[in-house]
Amino acid sequence: MRRTAMAMVLCLLVMAGCGQQERPYAPLEAPTPAGSDPVQAEPTESSPAQEQPLPSGTQTIDIAEGMRVRVEWPANPDPLLKVMVDQYVGTREAVVEGKRVYKRNLELDAVFQASRWVQELIDQGHSMRGTGRIYNLRVSARMGSGAQVDACVDESKVRLISSRTGEVISPHPDWTRPYAESVAAHRGDDGVWRIRSYLTPREGCTR
Repeated sequence: MRRTAMAMVLCLLVMAGCGQQERPYAPLEAPTPAGSDPVQAEPTESSPAQEQPLPSGTQTIDIAEGMRVRVEWPANPDPLLKVMVDQYVGTREAVVEGKRVYKRNLELDAVFQASRWVQELIDQGHSMRGTGRIYNLRVSARMGSGAQVDACVDESKVRLISSRTGEVISPHPDWTRPYAESVAAHRGDDGVWRIRSYLTPREGCTR
């Protein structure tokens, strides 16, 4: 069993460094909207913030009006964990502000995956409000220029709302239960870590 798990990790990191097949990013398990516009990827800029020290303990980040996330950083957090937090903040901000493309510190496949999820919610006339929670952040594997970053996300205090009326959409969706999220990250020639692809998590999460 241990050899099989190690082989899977090695395979993952090789793919992160050399490219891998796209997997759908679907924390809401939403289908790709019919007739949605293809995403045109553009080069992303390096983010000096990735080099800044990260806090330990709990940090609350305001995403947009009425929407925030509580991040539970581990002690002495690895700077690589920031790519996971940044993509959560960025995708939710895109939904709230009605921006159909999210690409900050994402490579081509991840731009398509994340933007497809954002587009689905916007096309349905949905927005978000409330407080999300990210916890159990960890770098689960690393090899050369590739790494896997995992986290747990709890959106039980987040509500889908109508972007037109602001009213809460009922019934309350079950995707707000704690779920796992995993990404394959890749360090570019400029030294910046970017998400290459969203992965299917191997483990679940509890509160």
